[in-house]
Amino acid sequence: MTALGGAVAWFTGLPASGKSTLAGRVRDRLSRAGVRAVLLDGDEVRRALVPAPGYGPADRDAFYATLARLASLLAHQGHVVLVAATAPRRAYRAQGRSLAPRFLEVYLATPAADCQARDPKGLWAAAEAGDLRELPGAGAPYEAPASPDVVAQGGEDESAAREVATRLAPGGWAEVR
Repeated sequence: MTALGGAVAWFTGLPASGKSTLAGRVRDRLSRAGVRAVLLDGDEVRRALVPAPGYGPADRDAFYATLARLASLLAHQGHVVLVAATAPRRAYRAQGRSLAPRFLEVYLATPAADCQARDPKGLWAAAEAGDLRELPGAGAPYEAPASPDVVAQGGEDESAAREVATRLAPGGWAEVR
């Protein structure tokens, strides 16, 4: 496997929009092309951190700062890093962009109704029941990217997976903001 000069691709969207699914598809494509890619799924990283971060505003600020720094650390070591995390504020993703040697913002433009229908973790149902007040897109705001590098229509969007993988593969990187 080859290690391309490091890069971060941040997959953002509402909860249950397909971020992890699409990032996994991109990782698989890159692997077949001989490119090492690390997938940092926000939920998995949260479970790995001790103490576990909460979901209040200050906790989210700290968590996304940590995630951006971790992705940057790996990217500066030559890894292609795929971050699948809501990062509901534009400032979180801007921090990731500022730290990374190269950065792609991938927006999963899945409508809230589709996310609610998918709801694999029961988050939208919990928010509707009043048990989860801080869910981005329900009780907490989600700031969609102003000008993402790639827009995907859900986690099964093969054309978006192909575009992201192509941009991250050797010789395929196009300079982006």
